[in-house]
Amino acid sequence: MKKRPSLPRLSLPVAAVAAAAALALPPAAAALPAELARPVAQALELVRGAAAALAPAGARVEARAGALDPRLRLAPCREVQAYLPAGAPAWGRTRVALRCMDGSARWNVFLPVTVSVWAPALQLRAALPAGARIAEAQVATAEVDWAAGPTPPLTEAAALDDRVLARPVAAGQPLRLSDLQPRRWFSLGDTVHIVAAGAGFLISAEGQALTPGLEGRPARVRTGNGRVLTGRPVGERRIEVAL
Repeated sequence: MKKRPSLPRLSLPVAAVAAAAALALPPAAAALPAELARPVAQALELVRGAAAALAPAGARVEARAGALDPRLRLAPCREVQAYLPAGAPAWGRTRVALRCMDGSARWNVFLPVTVSVWAPALQLRAALPAGARIAEAQVATAEVDWAAGPTPPLTEAAALDDRVLARPVAAGQPLRLSDLQPRRWFSLGDTVHIVAAGAGFLISAEGQALTPGLEGRPARVRTGNGRVLTGRPVGERRIEVAL
């Protein structure tokens, strides 16, 4: 009597298996071997969970599987385990892993995945060129993909008022901090207020700026006794340093 081939066993809880099986795989995953359909669905559930843990409250998370390298020839496996590789990002273009735990040959493969995180954020009502100043009336809140860029989009319209674009931005494009020219909190030679905070203490002093104080970039100041400190510009003629 011909022995029936055994199906892959998944090393995750039964509830997770049921949830994963209910997840429809996208057309890009259609080229995957049939025996990997359920492990791939589980892998998508894992990456969705990782992304949801970092997403803003109420966000809608989607994960879409790509295709394995067509040159791969995987040996039959009775137990395929899905897991998230260490260091793989939870958002945007990332990857999940599948490994054979019980088969004639052990293997470990990586599957490309695209994760989208949909939540409200700011976008321009109309296209603006680089150098344009933004008014609050020029932005609107809409559901956008937070994972489509290297940094999260901005959400507070008031914080954008009178900011200047560093690059052209199309209508409907989410606004991110990288789209804006950094604020200049002070100039070279200005007298600045230095704040140094540590465990249980706070020091305040005056100093002279040795470099311009641009938002998001380190700046150097010289104290009254000649000591040179590096810190983070945080406001109008104000810098924070760590001691």
